[in-house]
Amino acid sequence: MTAAEFQQISHTIPLQPGIYKYYSEAGELLYVGKAKSLRKRVSSYFVKNHDNYKTRKLVENIHHIEFTIVGSEQDAFLLENSLIKQFQPKFNINLKDDKTYPYIVIKHESFPRVFLTRNIIKDGSEYLGPFTSVGRVRELLEVIRYNIPLRTCNLNLSPQNVAKGKYKVCLEYHLGNCKGPCEGLQTEEDYREGLQQVKNILRGNLSPVLQLFRTQMQEHAMNMEFEKAEIVRKKIESLQAYQSKSTIVGTRVGNVDVFSIISEGNYAYVNYLRVLNGTIADTKTVTLEKKLEEDDTEVLTYAVGYLRDAFQSLAREIIVPLEIEYPEEHVTISVPKGGDKKKLLELSEKNVNYFKEELYRKKILHLEGKSDLEKKKVLYQLQADLELQELPLHIECFDNSNFQGAYPVSACVVFKDGIASKKDYRHFNIKTVQGINDFASMKEVVYRRYSRLLAEQQPLPQLVIIDGGKGQLGSAMESIRELDLIGSMTVVGLAKNEEEIFFPGDKDSIKLPYDSESLKLIRRVRDEVHRFGITFHRQKRSKGTFKNELEAIKGIGENTATQLLKTFRSVAKIKLLSEDDLVKEIGAAKARLVYAHFHPATGETGPVTGADSNS
Repeated sequence: MTAAEFQQISHTIPLQPGIYKYYSEAGELLYVGKAKSLRKRVSSYFVKNHDNYKTRKLVENIHHIEFTIVGSEQDAFLLENSLIKQFQPKFNINLKDDKTYPYIVIKHESFPRVFLTRNIIKDGSEYLGPFTSVGRVRELLEVIRYNIPLRTCNLNLSPQNVAKGKYKVCLEYHLGNCKGPCEGLQTEEDYREGLQQVKNILRGNLSPVLQLFRTQMQEHAMNMEFEKAEIVRKKIESLQAYQSKSTIVGTRVGNVDVFSIISEGNYAYVNYLRVLNGTIADTKTVTLEKKLEEDDTEVLTYAVGYLRDAFQSLAREIIVPLEIEYPEEHVTISVPKGGDKKKLLELSEKNVNYFKEELYRKKILHLEGKSDLEKKKVLYQLQADLELQELPLHIECFDNSNFQGAYPVSACVVFKDGIASKKDYRHFNIKTVQGINDFASMKEVVYRRYSRLLAEQQPLPQLVIIDGGKGQLGSAMESIRELDLIGSMTVVGLAKNEEEIFFPGDKDSIKLPYDSESLKLIRRVRDEVHRFGITFHRQKRSKGTFKNELEAIKGIGENTATQLLKTFRSVAKIKLLSEDDLVKEIGAAKARLVYAHFHPATGETGPVTGADSNS
């Protein structure tokens, strides 16, 4: 569908909230989205040029559009999640989670059995869960069986069968693990009370169960039934021991859902902690593949909806690291700055970091386990796709990183025989560039890297990837020319958004097939340089390594310094500002401190002269 074709139907699109579905000419569902105003949202796809290659590809393939009007944003949100889960359109976020989770079922029958299952049957039975760990489910069942006498047999204990005396008690009765409902020794009402305690345990609500047992223990003691009191006391100890094994956050936190996210390239990782009555009851981490360069807010919003639905969460508070639009009624979104909730968020972040690192480690082990021939297959494919003169056995990739427009650093990763060679990784503090200048920074680090290899007579790579567009590639090539290395290795640029590959001097880019092994290797190299660069940057910040002239001013902290650098890009430019300019940005008190620091002789306000600016 072209923009002109869309204009002919745009007036027919409803203004109400709802969901929209894009179909190809063959009738394939390409994309599902939600909107406060359907007309406004859908029009945005056709009335502007998209920088993102995948979005352009989506629009090119749209043949017709269908709408569903709903009553509210919440309804649109829920319907969108349901349709994505059901149809998994090729341009929507792909959540890579095909596991069938275990449940504990309370069977719909006389004297219901309680057991583990992965199959949900709509027969009136009650399913509690899901749980992410079979081991945890079995542990829970052991706790229940030790503390709550329930039957484990498969007998049909209908009132008629029990009345006819068809069954006899088994060993479980004599061991005290069952109260003998098969012989009518236990009423259904008493059995249901036990089931209620089971539900409390499964929901992490142990207080009423413990209180019931304490009451029973006291009654047995008052009636001189000390053996029975001792049995109940051991049950109390068992439940307390089980509770202490869980991570206790604090009863004040109550029931909350906690989510954290890490994004790297086309993938994001989201961790979910389910907290019940101040105790972490479950945790799950999932991988999501981004299809249209969705930002963290969009990815996290989708993951929150999916996981809360999958785990049937009823928590009325969601703790997240960034603000998201989550339209479910009566649910509060919290971005904590401190306290127990902040600790929970940090714990979730530890889990998602561990998951990502473990996934990367397994991927490396998998690649290392391949034969040399299998590894080189990809390299031969890459050589053919990029028309390289030599097989790229040695690949290097550069990337710049900064924090909110300040504190620039760069990173270089090395792949040999298609495998990351971590001992050869290098990071760089930018030395010759003031402020944030990606082009100049790239020129500096490329020059430093290869002048060092030349001086040490180390082998040069066959392929160098510059993570950035034509500008960064051009800057890198300036250093390559200065070092007289033209022709010694192939240097290409990788556009950040569209995964286009640029060669120096070429007007047009190369787009490798999206699922080709060559592009997968290039993505892996790019994702690794992002990971390495960001990790180095965080380490430098956490150690307080980033110090600048602004932070040295008494009364000016890191936040104010970062704010100034983000706005004005360099200390040199800040020196040229008038005090009035500074007041507009950071307020009168701090502006006075900064201005006085750079103009100690005069202390006067107003623009700085040329002579002063060079001091």
